[in-house]
Amino acid sequence: MQRGRSIGITAMALGLAVLASIAQAQQPPAGRGTAAPGPAAGRGANAEPATRPALLFKEDWKQPPYTGTLNDENRRATQEAVTNPRLELKLYGTDARNVGVYNHEGRFDLWTGVVSSPVAIMLRDKSNYVDLTGLSRLRAIVRTLALHVIHPVVKLADGTYLAGSRAFDTEGEYIQEEVRFGGMRWHKLDPQKVVTTVEVPSPDLTRVDEVGFVDLAPGGGHGIAGAFNVSTFELYAKGVPR
Repeated sequence: MQRGRSIGITAMALGLAVLASIAQAQQPPAGRGTAAPGPAAGRGANAEPATRPALLFKEDWKQPPYTGTLNDENRRATQEAVTNPRLELKLYGTDARNVGVYNHEGRFDLWTGVVSSPVAIMLRDKSNYVDLTGLSRLRAIVRTLALHVIHPVVKLADGTYLAGSRAFDTEGEYIQEEVRFGGMRWHKLDPQKVVTTVEVPSPDLTRVDEVGFVDLAPGGGHGIAGAFNVSTFELYAKGVPR
């Protein structure tokens, strides 16, 4: 009888061991007792995916009216070179008055070849500040020549001018470039001298007054010399009423 009792106890112990083993196998691995949050966790089940803002404005440029020969003086880019009535052309640099309007590849563009100073070319929406946060983009057809590079430049609502760290060098080709404003380093820009100074960490880009491109080197003259062209200009951003 003692032997039968021992066999029964042994069988029970084996059964309990098997059950414990099964239960342990069904437990989640250590450190993963809670399921990892999915992509939508924390954003709400009905959160909309981020989308790019619609086109806020576009500029294609035109030849300003002139009389006589179409020389450098008559090609000067004035407000009359702007086709979009809601936009203002803003030029910066001690010799910015010599930015010219030219026609290349069937498009008008602004060209800086005979400008003897660094220069910034910017546009201002008369009705809106622009919000350049999120997925906002500036898209333009540009050309750079002879080691010149251009940088995005903005004027904030408080009057601060900033040049961004991303640089574009097209090596003489007309290329459509797209500027993503997020993740850049920004430096203050002196709008008279068109030179950069101190870095500005995390500037507020929710109310931008003007936007465009800056070349921190003077033009090299006619021919294949240092300069840049900017043609079709498109801004995809949210407008903020002034």
